[in-house]
Amino acid sequence: MARPLIEAIYRKDRDLGSQVRRALSSVALNFAEGFGCTGGSARARFETAQGSLKEARIGFRVAVAWRYIPQSATTELLESMHSLGGRVFGLVRR
Repeated sequence: MARPLIEAIYRKDRDLGSQVRRALSSVALNFAEGFGCTGGSARARFETAQGSLKEARIGFRVAVAWRYIPQSATTELLESMHSLGGRVFGLVRR
């Protein structure tokens, strides 16, 4: 879902496109690492994933504010990211 939007952002602003892409990759990679750890290490990875998810969400909102992408194109993606954020929050709190 995110890839076409990131590509559109990248065409207008390489730095922002790259940062949003890296943030989303960080979410996935830190999830995987968190599930491979125990205790405080797992929680730290899930917290990092949560921070990266928030960064990516704001990155899409910044792209809308700069008119790199239309807000209507982000609605479904931001809803999915919000839902994922709830799951991450549960992992951080466990």
